Amino acid sequence: MKNTILIFLALVFFILVKAQDRTVSYKSSGGRVDPLQAIMDIRHYTIALDVDIPQQMINGYAIVDIILSQKTDTLLFNLVRLMVVKSVTVNTKTAKFFQKGDFLFITNENGFTKDKQSIKIDYGGKPPVATNPPWEGGFSWKKDANGNPWVVINCQSEGADVYFPCKDHPGDEPNEGADLIITVPKGLSVAGPGLLQSVKRKANDKTTFHWKTNYTISNYCIVFNIAKYKVVSREYTTVDGNKVPMQFYVLEEDTAYASHVLDIKERDTRILEKYFGEYPWVKEKIGLAEVSNPGMEHQTMITYGDKFKYKKVGGQDYSDNLFHEYSHEWWANKVTNKDWAHMWIQEGIATYSEALFFKEAAGENAYDSIVAGWRIHIRNKQPIVLGEEVKEEDTYNGDIYGKGAFFMHTLRHVMGDSIFFPALKELATNKKYTYDNFVTTTDVQDLFSSRFGKDLKPLFDFYLRTTGILEIHVIQSGWNEYAIQAANCPMPLPVDIITDEGTKQIMLDNKVIKIKSKTPPVVDAKGNYFKRVTSL
Repeated sequence: MKNTILIFLALVFFILVKAQDRTVSYKSSGGRVDPLQAIMDIRHYTIALDVDIPQQMINGYAIVDIILSQKTDTLLFNLVRLMVVKSVTVNTKTAKFFQKGDFLFITNENGFTKDKQSIKIDYGGKPPVATNPPWEGGFSWKKDANGNPWVVINCQSEGADVYFPCKDHPGDEPNEGADLIITVPKGLSVAGPGLLQSVKRKANDKTTFHWKTNYTISNYCIVFNIAKYKVVSREYTTVDGNKVPMQFYVLEEDTAYASHVLDIKERDTRILEKYFGEYPWVKEKIGLAEVSNPGMEHQTMITYGDKFKYKKVGGQDYSDNLFHEYSHEWWANKVTNKDWAHMWIQEGIATYSEALFFKEAAGENAYDSIVAGWRIHIRNKQPIVLGEEVKEEDTYNGDIYGKGAFFMHTLRHVMGDSIFFPALKELATNKKYTYDNFVTTTDVQDLFSSRFGKDLKPLFDFYLRTTGILEIHVIQSGWNEYAIQAANCPMPLPVDIITDEGTKQIMLDNKVIKIKSKTPPVVDAKGNYFKRVTSL
């Protein structure tokens, strides 16, 4: 017995020493997977909380169901230090634990066995308050125009550990979904992911809402919003003929706007389905919740905070924020990057989808106008893809949106519509890349290369893995003769050139190409490439 105690004390000391090195702030999601978490496969989350709005506190429990790939003496979860853990059970048996920084360590001197484990964690506290939602997240404790409480959660940058214990990495989602059981003051409603299972009145002037999703879901999408909502609903028939409820959780004061928002959602769904396939969550709902900040892509319950202000595109009302966040149901929620290093896939393609709306609503010239805007605003301070196992805060910048979207436009030009658009739809529909599976830049590169019949890796490398700018030189080499050369062309590329005889397309590489023209040639006038043209 004495030896067992000494061994256990040594184990605890070892873990404490290891914990000293885990000083990562809760504001940093993703990065290198800790070895203690690498052996955990998250299967399901249950979060049951009582929300004390006056005190801005939460109290309750979380159940995390996992599968261990090997035996371990320690289970490790992310949980912001503001949350205080009161007790832990593993498979209904009381377990030892301690908190260090933004981590929860659960220990067992005899070890936790391989395969299934169910961990229940009782906890509570004051979660962090969002300082600039949704970009700097946490809880927002607001009131609507009538003075009713309005609570909103955003945590993409920080991860869901701002309010419940989880494995905070984009490459592991709960394959069997999540349950949210949220208790709030009577008269308020809770908007959440999946389908509403029950609404139960309690004796203490409170109401409990039970939301459940059976789909795999990113942890930052396992959130809820609280307000004095009214639910405005209709039924939508998908492109494949499936019927799915469409629900808008709108503030009572804004109910008059709801029907038009659902009209816009129907139209936007048709466009998104045309390019990316059927709405991904047909077994649950097309959900939308009004919030006090710009919207987010929370799965089956995206959020909207633009106060019903629209721009006109092709004579139609359009909200870029509403459309962008909705497109994330395909790009982020269905097609999910394995690591934040590849965040451009979800943000860049979601941004590119906005150009496809312009194309559908107002034609190719409108499409060209939004593409030109991306090109102008590319900062190009660092590569879009920095490597692997990158934290969200390191990879997140404006170029994953604009330059990522512009790169998709470049691919369209290089590959041609007849190959590009089917490949894009395949990326959004093939089970190899969707739902339980994750994608990397290499996956996208290999798919598009396969469909194109040529290796596109040099182009992916040049525009995504470096800060390269295509350098094109135009030199007058004689009377009505010009020499055109790309100094750093990553591969032969089709380039449109305007001469005195009109527009012609050439295959540009690093060799000198001679052009006859009575006027100086204009290279890539439409701007299909991120480039710099110099005339000598």
